Amino acid sequence: MPKKTVDNNKTSIEKLPDNKPILYKIKTESGNTNYIGIAQRGRVQERLKEHLSGQKDYIPGATVQLEQFNSINQARKKETEIIKKNKPKYNK
Repeated sequence: MPKKTVDNNKTSIEKLPDNKPILYKIKTESGNTNYIGIAQRGRVQERLKEHLSGQKDYIPGATVQLEQFNSINQARKKETEIIKKNKPKYNK
């Protein structure tokens, strides 16, 4: 799946495929990346919902950009590269 951007709301998240691991970026309206994370196959929708307003891992952001991978290891490798380069606000 190529990169896809969706609104950070429950309706948009429920429409996402859940059959492969993903790397996701939560972005502000101005395009800054606030957080980068990985969701395992079968947990994509559940993990992204944790970042919605009022949830335990809420991160202010207007959109979620995601990219599917064939394996969790591929997604982790890409996540590490991006965090080193961009240093998002909520990744520690």
